[in-house]
Amino acid sequence: MARNAAGVVAAVLNRPGSLGPAPGKRSRGELPLIALGGAADAGEAATRVSALPAGDWRPFNMVIADRHGASFLRGTGIGRPVAIPLAAGISMVTAHDPNDPTSPRTRRHLPRFRAASHPDPARDDWSAWEALLADEDYAESVAETLRVPATGGFGTVCATLIALGADGTLIWRFAAGPPGEAPFRTVIPDPAI
Repeated sequence: MARNAAGVVAAVLNRPGSLGPAPGKRSRGELPLIALGGAADAGEAATRVSALPAGDWRPFNMVIADRHGASFLRGTGIGRPVAIPLAAGISMVTAHDPNDPTSPRTRRHLPRFRAASHPDPARDDWSAWEALLADEDYAESVAETLRVPATGGFGTVCATLIALGADGTLIWRFAAGPPGEAPFRTVIPDPAI
């Protein structure tokens, strides 16, 4: 995840079956830095990523946003990444495409996020979404849970909540462990300032 001085944020995720590094492939962690390097807005950042050879990286999903809008980028490992504008409102991106009902996580949790009280950053009230991120219950399989239990070196190790205000203000809340075990703390703006 990265943010630049122009107020653009970018986050990268794996696509199905592409967990971890692979010989001869670049780290997906550099993609947000490439996207935001000098980008004046989210559109320019998405254009930067869309021009890259997707085969240089293992498959990835990426979200790039600023106060004016957001795009989802799909890098399948061939050709060039494809940028798709995200509609206003709540979208969920997992290892699958946005709002994809074939993703067990999205199928179970997107309606829950849409029905929950929205965060109110001005009042520092994120409680409903923090509670959803701490939920480790699942009905059918672990693929449905947001807080994945640690199994074989894989599991939820942290969580992030970001708000981008209409005026460009960024608020970043971070749990340095599994939500529910570790508290969310405001990182930006720095509460010590």
